[in-house]
Amino acid sequence: MKLPYTVKILGVLLMFFSIAQLIPVIVAFIYSETAHLYNFSLTFIITFFSGLALYRFSTKENSDLRTKDGFIITVFFWTVLALFGSIPIFLASIDNISYVDALFESISGLTTTGATVLIGLDELPRSLLFYRQLLQWLGGMGIIVLAVAVLPLLGVGGMQLYRAETPGPLKGSKLTPRITETAKALWYVYLTMTVACALLYKVFGMSSFDAICHAFSTVAIGGFSTHDQSFAYFPQQGIRYTAIIFMLLAGMNFALHFTAWSKRRVFHYFYDSEFRCYFGIILLTFAVTSLTLLYYLEEFNQKTIGESLFLVVSISTTTGFLSSNYSELPLFLPIMLLTVAFIGACAGSTGGGIKVIRALILLKQGGAEFTKLIHSNAVVSIKLSKRPLSPRISESVWGFFSMYVLVFLVLLLLLLSQGNSFITAFSAVGATLNNLGPGLGDVSNNYYILNNNSKLALCFAMLLGRLEIFTLLIVFTPGFWKN
Repeated sequence: MKLPYTVKILGVLLMFFSIAQLIPVIVAFIYSETAHLYNFSLTFIITFFSGLALYRFSTKENSDLRTKDGFIITVFFWTVLALFGSIPIFLASIDNISYVDALFESISGLTTTGATVLIGLDELPRSLLFYRQLLQWLGGMGIIVLAVAVLPLLGVGGMQLYRAETPGPLKGSKLTPRITETAKALWYVYLTMTVACALLYKVFGMSSFDAICHAFSTVAIGGFSTHDQSFAYFPQQGIRYTAIIFMLLAGMNFALHFTAWSKRRVFHYFYDSEFRCYFGIILLTFAVTSLTLLYYLEEFNQKTIGESLFLVVSISTTTGFLSSNYSELPLFLPIMLLTVAFIGACAGSTGGGIKVIRALILLKQGGAEFTKLIHSNAVVSIKLSKRPLSPRISESVWGFFSMYVLVFLVLLLLLLSQGNSFITAFSAVGATLNNLGPGLGDVSNNYYILNNNSKLALCFAMLLGRLEIFTLLIVFTPGFWKN
């Protein structure tokens, strides 16, 4: 393991992140927010020179990264980045916002969770609102993918970092033969979707500021908004349907988008097992939600259909935008939507959750066990998109699922030990571990009411969810640090 060399790479990544912190400086200048102009400038200086110090005073040796080094850089980067990212929020001196709150908001942004402790968003400075949205956009895919594209130019192999960061069980696949080109391809798709989303938001009635900010959080499947009412602030139906389309697109595997883009093939989406399951889950959830509301409300109009579709897509993809408080839906609907969020979006997307492909593999393996019970001598092969699945991948999925359940239970007990109600604790852990954001009970709108111990536990949950549990937990095992 080359810990001094990984510190050097961390310094490079911090310097890149500091450049992104210059953008809110421009926003603060445009809106004449002098105090925040100083805060963001100071944050840039602290972050840049901290990264420069790590780079200059670490080893000068250049060598290829190993898989262990990729894990260390990824974990260090997300935790250290969150610490530096919290500085402008803390310096903003918002009433009753402690450093733990600032750290919670920073981690929530970078992990694209969208859980917030801030109240009165409509009155907050524009530069700070923009910064929150930018954190989500960078956290969605931008920083690590950009780093993977840039590191090879510095003589550093990036495949180990790509494997550590990429969500889902199929981490070894690349879109192009060279990892740098893969990162550039993902970045190109991500950026193009963001620009298209912002333009459509603007066309349908958002201000330029809101359009850019909400495009950041939509494509990143983040859920932060510049208004306390989230999407309920915007009455235009065109804005809602634009959000629905781009949340669906961002919840898909970006490799499918790249293939459609480069080879001009649209129907290849439907050959992908995960894509079919992804849309099937959303359509089934929407049908159940609509029928339940029709039965409960005894009237059903176009507006109700639109609201139902928006909530289902937002919660299913773990975006977390709200056009109404989903915790107030009748009967079993809030729990059902939260349960669907546990499955989440597709692997290779910016979404959270267990991932659809893992749920599909678990379902197929469960079906295979039924077949073996009926036909004891049968040899059952699990297939995805008509191709046999490696037993090693099936084992890794079961290992992930068992660890996921264990982590969830431990975090649930931690929150219950802090005096939170069961529904609040259960939904808060589920919403943060799956990077969803809004929960039920006391956290249906905001996490401000929780105590600091609960917030710190949920910060850990958000990091676990973003790094898919193993990437973070593995650095705590003694065997990992042995040569």
